[in-house]
Amino acid sequence: MRNILRNNIIYIGLCLVFLIALGIALLVCPKGELHVWMNMYHSPFLDTFFKYFTLIGEWVPYAIVVALLFYSYGWSAFLLTNIAIGGLIGQGLKYAFDTDRPLTWFANNMPDVHLQLVDGVHMSKFYSFPSGHTITFFALFFTLSLILTDYLAGKSGKENSSNRKSNTMLSLTAQIFFFLFALTGAYSRIYLSQHFAEDIWGGALFGIAFSLLLCAFLPRISDKKWYKMHFFEKKSQKNLVD
Repeated sequence: MRNILRNNIIYIGLCLVFLIALGIALLVCPKGELHVWMNMYHSPFLDTFFKYFTLIGEWVPYAIVVALLFYSYGWSAFLLTNIAIGGLIGQGLKYAFDTDRPLTWFANNMPDVHLQLVDGVHMSKFYSFPSGHTITFFALFFTLSLILTDYLAGKSGKENSSNRKSNTMLSLTAQIFFFLFALTGAYSRIYLSQHFAEDIWGGALFGIAFSLLLCAFLPRISDKKWYKMHFFEKKSQKNLVD
């Protein structure tokens, strides 16, 4: 577990900074005013970009689960468990908190404010906290960070000092990009006025927390034979027997 945390310290650290910074903003700024400020700038390009980028939080993780079957059954199972159970917990919390989405909230509390909506986006009205898409974004990109750092750590043990430094730089750079992708996905929910800042704060917190909870089980299963098996391995072993 310590190695997992150490190898992914950049991603985890950036997430903590984000949670603290946004948490302070939530304490200082009123809910409606903060949303209007974070949602004020729109353009045709950004409308199209965020309209489609937000879809990564829907079907893309499951496509990656299938793709990972060709690399490692263990990592495929880890990602599926992360996004599936995390999503179910998120849905349960939505019904427990039962808060209005921006479209409904502004209509009831600040009717003079006209939200900037994007054409072609179906607007949800209820069950706002936490953001399920944000849970998925942070869980997905944390898992991808885990997979990459695990691969590079194993590779570095077999290489010289120069290559190990290159792998370290690649790992650090990738973690920054993974965080930025997760952050962009979270912000897309505010840009599209599907969620408030507090919703993506909660989504990021639950996504990261549940991912870290799953990481506690990795040392217990990562040495299992099936964990590192993959689709091509079974096929190649069968061909050798034949």
